[in-house]
Amino acid sequence: MSRISLLQREKKRQNLEQKYYLIRLSLKKELRRVFSLRERWKIQERLQSLPRNSSTIRLRRRCFLTGRPRSNYKYFGISGYILREMVHACLLPGTIVSSW
Repeated sequence: MSRISLLQREKKRQNLEQKYYLIRLSLKKELRRVFSLRERWKIQERLQSLPRNSSTIRLRRRCFLTGRPRSNYKYFGISGYILREMVHACLLPGTIVSSW
């Protein structure tokens, strides 16, 4: 289980990302349309004035059961460790775990 402070920080980043998503998207579209260097600088300054944690790239995908940040499978939304336990318990039909 992850520390609660890390989970809360991630939740705060998700809220900020949702809040500034449309603003960031419109500024990036505008940045692609403009050819003047001065205009690009102005738009870039406005983009940089947004909170740093509102960027999509700062979000981290976590296991929804344990909160583990590593070895997550996007299709299932859980970490590899939990996925292996669920397959062994026959909770995921159609999946096979190799053993050696």
